[in-house]
Amino acid sequence: MGAYAKSLDEVMDLARKSAEVTHNHPEGVKGAQATALAIHLAFTGKNKDEIKNMIENTFAYDLHRKYDDIQPLYRFEVSCQESVPQSIIAFLESDDYESAIRKAVAFGGDADTMGAITGGIAAAFYGEIPSHILNECLNRLPDEMKKVINKFNAIIN
Repeated sequence: MGAYAKSLDEVMDLARKSAEVTHNHPEGVKGAQATALAIHLAFTGKNKDEIKNMIENTFAYDLHRKYDDIQPLYRFEVSCQESVPQSIIAFLESDDYESAIRKAVAFGGDADTMGAITGGIAAAFYGEIPSHILNECLNRLPDEMKKVINKFNAIIN
């Protein structure tokens, strides 16, 4: 949604619609919208402070906490309110795509979800997924999934 949508209203609407299918709970919708908005802002050239401020002001997530303070005490938590802000913080404190993913996974929580959230924002912000990471991931996907990815890339590029 964040890379596809053309306006903030469209980001919020598409994220809500996608979340309602699997996470039909106000916090689930909020988490999907926060993630999509962060991706959209990154994709449209906003800096980390602008992304942080917009997410905090729109969703009341506390993004002033520090990764190094959260990570040692963090435990597996599937709720959006305990995974989405942390995933965004992992991105905000990253230096590049790989460091963002490493931080998200090192939380030790719902690592695949948190990596996906952080990775989506980081890819939009840093402009690409490093080829050694992208190629390894693509090599593990079935051909049908590669076709879907190619179609989506054609739409957003």
